[in-house]
Amino acid sequence: MTTSAGVFPDIIAILPAAGIGSRMRTDCPKQYLAIGNKTLLEHAIDALLRQTCIRHVIVAISPDDGYFASLPISRDARVSHVIGGRERADSVMAGLLAAGEIARGSQWVLVHDAARPCLHQDDLVRLLAITAYSSVGGILATPVRDTMKRAGDGAIDHTVDRIDLWHAMTPQLFPLSLLEACLTRALADSARITDEASALEHCGYRPLLVAGRADNIKVTCPEDLALAAFYFTQLQNDAIA
Repeated sequence: MTTSAGVFPDIIAILPAAGIGSRMRTDCPKQYLAIGNKTLLEHAIDALLRQTCIRHVIVAISPDDGYFASLPISRDARVSHVIGGRERADSVMAGLLAAGEIARGSQWVLVHDAARPCLHQDDLVRLLAITAYSSVGGILATPVRDTMKRAGDGAIDHTVDRIDLWHAMTPQLFPLSLLEACLTRALADSARITDEASALEHCGYRPLLVAGRADNIKVTCPEDLALAAFYFTQLQNDAIA
């Protein structure tokens, strides 16, 4: 599914990709692991650029990144890169500062994980649709299905009621100026920023929850890569059918 320009407002996307992904225990950062003939990062970017309202993608990379420049996607005129920081929030802020220079009227910014290659277009379109009625923005998320336990000293302390609990995912979509202001304040306050929505929450805003597919997984641990490859194959088969 691809939209034409004008259906949604122009949007700038940011992919924080400066991390090393130590939990993957691989020789290269996880975003440069491959499914088929493309890296996870390339699949993530491709999914976004299928929507023509996403005018530009900014990738925040490590200062010593030796991979991005070799990717064909790095030579796409719609894609640029900036130097990210030690933490995700620092990389997103670097992307926001760059977005301010190239936005060309874009008032919305979308942040997506570089190692989340299985984004379904239906989910992306549902998220983009909130631009018509929300001034705060929102995130893709899935309701928690499993029983949740709170730990203490290596044992169960108590069971957490899973009602109203959601797994936060990406993309996350916000007005550009609002995310920049909230992230600036949250960083200044040394707030715990686990995702972009948490910066808005810190400032008193309540982003929307947009129900997404559970197969939009983030590759974090070694076993995630095989699962992501399976989901990606299914996604491609669905697109062909």
